[in-house]
Amino acid sequence: QVQLVESGGGLVQTGGSLRLSCTASGRTFSSYAMGWFRQAPGKEREFVAAISRSAGNIYVVDSVKGRFTISRDNAKSTAFLQMNSLKPEDTAVYYCAEAPIEIVTTNHNDYNYWGQGTQVTVAS
Repeated sequence: QVQLVESGGGLVQTGGSLRLSCTASGRTFSSYAMGWFRQAPGKEREFVAAISRSAGNIYVVDSVKGRFTISRDNAKSTAFLQMNSLKPEDTAVYYCAEAPIEIVTTNHNDYNYWGQGTQVTVAS
């Protein structure tokens, strides 16, 4: 059974940091590109960052570039999203997802498995 479990969310002050983790089980983690998305209240889910299977390609949306870093540890079947200099507008539920492709993709339709989400709240 394929499963993605996010952790690491929480409440943080503006300027603070959080590190999200996404641990996968049920198939070969290194065969999938990984992505992070977020959804704020009343807004559509939006792409945040993606990393290719081998971590050779990474893409981060402009709004978080320079503050967020995506990485992965294939030996531990885990993807990470390091979030620094957090702002109130980063408040959202963050989801990890996997796509059965080599390259990075920003299209949520390319991702076939999703985690349950973890809440990130940035207080002003």
